[in-house]
Amino acid sequence: MLGNNARIIPKLKTMVQEIIPPTTTEIIYPDSDGQPMADNTKQFRLIVTIKENLELLYADNPDVFIAGDLLWYPIQGDNKIRRAPDVMVVFGRPKGDRGSYKQWLENQISPQVVFEILSPGNTLKEMGEKLEFYEDYGVEEYYLYDPDTNNLSGWLREENRLRSIKNMQGWVSPRLNITFALNQNNLEIFTLTGQKFLTYTELGKLQQEAEQRAELEYQRAELEYQRAELEYQRAEQAEGREQMAVQLARQEQQRAEQAEARMRELEAKLRELGQITDI
Repeated sequence: MLGNNARIIPKLKTMVQEIIPPTTTEIIYPDSDGQPMADNTKQFRLIVTIKENLELLYADNPDVFIAGDLLWYPIQGDNKIRRAPDVMVVFGRPKGDRGSYKQWLENQISPQVVFEILSPGNTLKEMGEKLEFYEDYGVEEYYLYDPDTNNLSGWLREENRLRSIKNMQGWVSPRLNITFALNQNNLEIFTLTGQKFLTYTELGKLQQEAEQRAELEYQRAELEYQRAELEYQRAEQAEGREQMAVQLARQEQQRAEQAEARMRELEAKLRELGQITDI
């Protein structure tokens, strides 16, 4: 009896499983890891400066996506493998808002360039794990800057590995075409045309100065226009006076001709009457 039940029970379980399919749990990919974007104002300012200047640099290219502190999930089905680079640049993906960067929804294109700005809270272990992550998941260029020590490190992908760049002074990014320079106090970044990456405040001041110059140029142009208009009016008036003088001269000439004609008529009549004789 027990033997029969032992054979029947597995069959019943199989039938139940066929009738009621197993449930699948949806995987959630959070848009936040609960960590702050920056630990201090210096770190935050550098992150924003790099991110926003890159946005300006590629503003006219619709297929360059740039983000700051955005979670990047490289593998579908695993929400534990993730990183949020301080700044990341992705060539070949359209601009636009995203809650996170899910690589399988982005034609499997991984960010080619990432930046990290160190804060006092970062540990060597943490930064080592980030380097390993970026190496494993396809980053081509990785730049790490410590604002407290003014130290810049860089890695470039060679033979499927991120290898350290020996000298970052004057280094030109192959992907971004920007130049890195370290002065005594901080990091400076320049475009190929020599334009320096500026803070939001510096960009705002430049815009104000440009607007002021434009306003001055407009006022000068308006003044020149008014002067030209005045000269034109004066020329028109002078031309009008000249035309009036010509008309008056013609009228005087006509009156003189008419007077001479009347005089000749009068002389002719007097001759007829015998009042005058030809001399």
